[in-house]
Amino acid sequence: MASEDSLSSNPLLQNFEFPPFDVVDAHHVRPGIRALLHQLEAELEQLEKTVEPSWPKLVEPLEKIIDRLTVVWGMINHLKAVKDTPELRAAIEEVQPEKVKFQLRLGQSKPIYNAFKSIRESPDWNTLIEAPQIKEAVLSGIALEDDKREEFNKIEQELEKLSHKFSENVLDATKKFEKLITDKKEIEGLPPSALGLFAQAAVSKGHENATADAGPWLITLDAPSYLPVMQHATNRALREEVYRAYLSRASSGELDNTAIIDQILKLRLEKAKLLGYNNYAEVSMATKMATVETADELLEKLRSASWAPAVQDIEDLKSFAKDQGAAEADSLTHWDITFWSERLRESKYDINEEELRPYFSLPKVMAGLFGLAKTLFGIDVAPADGVAPVWNSDVRFYCIKDSSGNPTAYFYFDPYSRPSEKRDGAWMDEVFSRSRVMAQKGSSVRLPVAQMVCNQTPPVGDKPSLMTFREVETVFHEFGHALQHMLTREDEGLVAGIRNIEWDAVELPSQFMENWCYHRDTLMSIAKHYQTGETLPENVYKKLLAARTFRAGSLSLRQLKFATVDLELHTKYAPGGTESIYDVDQRVSMKTQVIPPLPEDRFLCSFSHIFAGGYAAGYYSYKWAEVLSADAFSAFEDAGLDDIKAVKETGQRFRNTILALGGGKAPLQVFVEFRGREPSPEPLLRHNGLLVATA
Repeated sequence: MASEDSLSSNPLLQNFEFPPFDVVDAHHVRPGIRALLHQLEAELEQLEKTVEPSWPKLVEPLEKIIDRLTVVWGMINHLKAVKDTPELRAAIEEVQPEKVKFQLRLGQSKPIYNAFKSIRESPDWNTLIEAPQIKEAVLSGIALEDDKREEFNKIEQELEKLSHKFSENVLDATKKFEKLITDKKEIEGLPPSALGLFAQAAVSKGHENATADAGPWLITLDAPSYLPVMQHATNRALREEVYRAYLSRASSGELDNTAIIDQILKLRLEKAKLLGYNNYAEVSMATKMATVETADELLEKLRSASWAPAVQDIEDLKSFAKDQGAAEADSLTHWDITFWSERLRESKYDINEEELRPYFSLPKVMAGLFGLAKTLFGIDVAPADGVAPVWNSDVRFYCIKDSSGNPTAYFYFDPYSRPSEKRDGAWMDEVFSRSRVMAQKGSSVRLPVAQMVCNQTPPVGDKPSLMTFREVETVFHEFGHALQHMLTREDEGLVAGIRNIEWDAVELPSQFMENWCYHRDTLMSIAKHYQTGETLPENVYKKLLAARTFRAGSLSLRQLKFATVDLELHTKYAPGGTESIYDVDQRVSMKTQVIPPLPEDRFLCSFSHIFAGGYAAGYYSYKWAEVLSADAFSAFEDAGLDDIKAVKETGQRFRNTILALGGGKAPLQVFVEFRGREPSPEPLLRHNGLLVATA
């Protein structure tokens, strides 16, 4: 153990108003986390001895244990994501198994489970919030008899190992493919950015004189390499070779994932049966908003609405390719679609993302976003830099105030990319959740704190950070998540904000906010040229709007294929039966792909979302959440987007239901409270330009 005095000064173990992000370092992690787990272990043992089936004697001490771990572990993981070092990574990796072990022990605690069950059977259960712990505990095997629980834990460990192996195989197979090109004619059509990337890859493999201009160029199957080839390479043979390699990743030799997939599906089915379900999809849906039937029904509704438009998309590509004199126009196939779609999009909308950047400067975009939040939800976002310590000087800190000027929440915003230490992508996460139990002395509730992280181009010289339209959408998206975390009125920490909100409902507020990027007044209020101040030209706005529904039928079908094959494998497929996983994939594809897949298509072998990510029997939730968010936005359309009074009233209702109620109430009930009815897929089809086909 570390010495007492070093522990007493360890920032991870202090009481703090805001996390000390500025002083936490890799050397604090091992002693800090171990001391914390030691302390929490003792608190858990104490709780198990004295637990009574009452809210103050069970839920409050439990929340303190869970919260403490969540906050401290969240803090070091956040630093790993935004300020990574090899030392920090190694320290976290070393203590992670100890933390997981503690969580399993907590999740499978019989005394706590029994106390929850007694509360549930008591007369005052109905006055309490729905406690997620019972459902989660049952799904983590707690109600099983000892021998069955042992079998369950074995299955869990084995599944963990298999999905790990699955993703390692995908990674290794992706790395394995390399194609060196020395003749410039072979890579015609590719943009300079891609050629620069290919030359850089060649340098890293020992061709030290490679340049973007003269080559040699090395093509791999990583997305930043694969996509430009499919979109821009005029060399059709090259596109075919790269497509076929991509499609057959991890499907042969020692990296073959076929047997692993079968084993995963077999164990998931066994796990479902142990827990008393018919199939794994039912286990997945136990903690989601949809049921197997309603998910199936939605997928079929969207599929039939998307089919004719998708067929039309292919016809449009054929005639466009013909006009361009393309030899393959009559026989377009998989490796032609992305290429010709890109040419058609350029000719139709001629939108160049790079040329739009000067109209979207970060300060203007944020001012417009905060203005929208004030209109819709009646809140003020005020800068509060200096109130809380930050991990980098570019990070901004804000306070959210209600209409009477009282603080209701805080958030950090870390906008710029720092490739040497920050992972890419964009995300929102919680720092503190709103909680009555965790309130500091003198206040009735601890206020929620969020963090929003993006990866934009930093300011250069006296130029502000200039954004692409996609980055504007991303900021609106993440702010939607943050609002649900920050505007919660739920005081029970375990279900406040985004906690305990079903997987297929949690994207509702984020996708809802994206809709406002296409709302004329909102967009025009932020799209001002950073030098001249002129507003984005009207014809460019019209193109942005039109491009939103470009090939919507095809893109919709692609997601529906993934979602449908995922559900089929987790409901009807019998491991070791007459049908192979590839037969299932081919069967589903006949209904979801206009151009049938190649017989040797092995896409399942790299479908990490469902075999190594959290989306098993849950891929449908992308579409489910899109339906919810489009339908929620349509409430504003119905009220009249130009009627400011109606928009404010609808915004207030959205705030009081979707944003306020957290995970303390089932999302379907919350949605009905806001919308006055159950969700309908029509607004989504209309926004995607797919309604005409069904009319």
